[in-house]
Amino acid sequence: MINTDKTFLLNIASLERAIYSGPAHRVSVLSVNGELGILPRHSPLLAGLLPGEVRIIQADGTEEFVYVSGGHIEVLPHMVTILADTALRGEDINEAAALEAKKRAEKTIRTSPLYTDRDQAQLELIKALAQLKALEHTRRSRKRGGI
Repeated sequence: MINTDKTFLLNIASLERAIYSGPAHRVSVLSVNGELGILPRHSPLLAGLLPGEVRIIQADGTEEFVYVSGGHIEVLPHMVTILADTALRGEDINEAAALEAKKRAEKTIRTSPLYTDRDQAQLELIKALAQLKALEHTRRSRKRGGI
């Protein structure tokens, strides 16, 4: 049984699969209105998400990081659901692919004469940087935890 005074049920799913399901003490996400920090018994909320990192503080104090490319969050007092277009656990991120996407986006931003291409490249750059950040935080968290 989950102690709902200290935790809530967190579910994260993408179009492809469920990414995370379990108790959490706190979760932080980047919404269209800024960063949200969700604790147990939070008031109900629906919000759109921007590409970024989901930081999960589990009941035992350990951290987990998940990349989301956007989507929505639904917050209820004892349950939080994140539905993402794409979601990857930090350890599942392909670093080489993210670095290559970053490099391509930066080149397009520098060289394309079309605003639409540069705008799309800016979004791809944001996604690549968010993936790299989630990967870096996952590695740092594992190193601290001795895993």
